[in-house]
Amino acid sequence: QVLLEESGGGLVQAGGSLRLSCAASGGTFSSYVMGWFRQAPGKGREFVAAISWGNTYYRDSAKGRFTISRDNPKNTVYLQMNSLKPEDTAVYYCAAQLRYINPTLEDHYNYWGQGTQVTVSS
Repeated sequence: QVLLEESGGGLVQAGGSLRLSCAASGGTFSSYVMGWFRQAPGKGREFVAAISWGNTYYRDSAKGRFTISRDNPKNTVYLQMNSLKPEDTAVYYCAAQLRYINPTLEDHYNYWGQGTQVTVSS
């Protein structure tokens, strides 16, 4: 069993920054693919970013603005979000993929956090 807990969400003005954190417990964190997804009101959940052992992956709208990183000794993955836009408003979820299949597809993730709200005002 892997437990994931997100933190760092909040309200920020457009152009501002937030850093999300996801702390994992249970299992072998360093071996997992870790991803961030988001769900805006009335929309489906969508891929934001993921990190494996040596590679990072981003949705197009996040490239150049968001950075995913991980600290394996701390069992934590981060999402640094800069130049935030109102369309980034969503609940952000952290997820763990135990066996590398496809970091961008939510169906391949095994464990999910409860989510943290990010609201970007215009």
